Amino acid sequence: MEKEGKFYRDFFALAAVLMLQNVVTISVNLADNVMLGNYGEMALAGAAAVNQIQFVLQQLLTAAGEGIVVLGSQYWGAGAHTPIRRICATAFRAAMVIAAVFFAAASFFPGRLLSFFTDNPEIAAEGMAYLSIIRWSYLFFAVTMIFQAAMRCAEMVKISLCLAVMTLFVNCGINYVLIFGHFGAPRMGIRGAAIGTLSARILETIVILAYAANRRHPFVLRLRDLRREEPLLRRDYYSKTVMMMLVQGLWGLNNAVQVMILGHISDSALAASSVASTLFMVLKSVAVGAASASAVLIAKTVGAGREDLAGVYAGRLQRIFIGIGLVTGTVLFFLRSPVLGLYSLSGPTLRLADTFLIIQSAVCVFMSYQMPCNNGIIRGGGSPEFVVRLDLISIWGIVIPCSLLLAFVFKAPAPAVFFSLSADQFFKCIPVWFKVNRGTWIRKLTREEMKG
Repeated sequence: MEKEGKFYRDFFALAAVLMLQNVVTISVNLADNVMLGNYGEMALAGAAAVNQIQFVLQQLLTAAGEGIVVLGSQYWGAGAHTPIRRICATAFRAAMVIAAVFFAAASFFPGRLLSFFTDNPEIAAEGMAYLSIIRWSYLFFAVTMIFQAAMRCAEMVKISLCLAVMTLFVNCGINYVLIFGHFGAPRMGIRGAAIGTLSARILETIVILAYAANRRHPFVLRLRDLRREEPLLRRDYYSKTVMMMLVQGLWGLNNAVQVMILGHISDSALAASSVASTLFMVLKSVAVGAASASAVLIAKTVGAGREDLAGVYAGRLQRIFIGIGLVTGTVLFFLRSPVLGLYSLSGPTLRLADTFLIIQSAVCVFMSYQMPCNNGIIRGGGSPEFVVRLDLISIWGIVIPCSLLLAFVFKAPAPAVFFSLSADQFFKCIPVWFKVNRGTWIRKLTREEMKG
């Protein structure tokens, strides 16, 4: 049996980089929120509405990338590099189609998209200004997401951290200059924030393409690989990824519906939700990094034919996830007041954001267990179908209907609705615990004929 020390070293070496990458990436959104919050509450709410479109896109692209990780990591564990490139070619085509659909929707139906989130004409006007620029980033974002997933399945994660740091500095620098009109630049407000994000997306795409072209990494997708596909691998990819796209797309839609519900309760609820959710996402990044690292390690172990060892790893990982939840929940609770002090918002909005953050402190503890178990252990072990079924039942069968009733029938206060929208993070822990500890999630996905 492999020593525990090596497992923990391997896990934390991979997870630490992925955690930092996610923290830095979400910090870009936090910086945007703080700057726009100081510029104007309507601009902040407008960007929050548009970012829900981006979030749905991000979830679908994440699923496209996770298809690479689930299949590719198993081939990586089996020592087969060529199938990874073929899988990446399929994923790249899928991602570009998804990004093109979102670009077209944002170009031809921007008013309809924004009306889903707010009925305030001032917020909608700010959102339209933001969307008219940010939509151009969608195709660049798709390229970056797929190439990063290809590298992650082969445990090459440092480049993603470097890209995240670069994006943070570029985006924040341009935002500072263009939102407020510093150094003689025009005061562009929300348009300046959009230009900053677009510029950062273009730059990170250029950098990752240049990195991927490096011949020292023969298993990383190159442009010439996009011309080649293997029908069997394509079928394997879509058989797993379509289900993940369904659940990730529904998760993104779930967040969009949450914003819609809060946005129709009050403008303060929408702005407060944007502030609270952004800070929550920074802390959530730790659990996301742990999930990504565990998915790679579990898939690699299963691909190497060590199903027994994968079960042992699952037990160790669950203890780590519980510890992460306790730490991040506590940090979020005590960090909320200093961070809220950075915003120049009205008193009711700040008080509502503080209440939301207290709720999310508790959510963080349970989410940090069930989400990495689902997206790391179970999905990485080859059983994404369980994740799909659980999310369909919990979110769309329970959480959304109950929240709609609370908001629009019983006219419950915003904190009660906000808690209801996060309730699945609590009760999903029970079926997830049973699934992981019964060991029925381990499934080998590699094809022997593709390993030659």
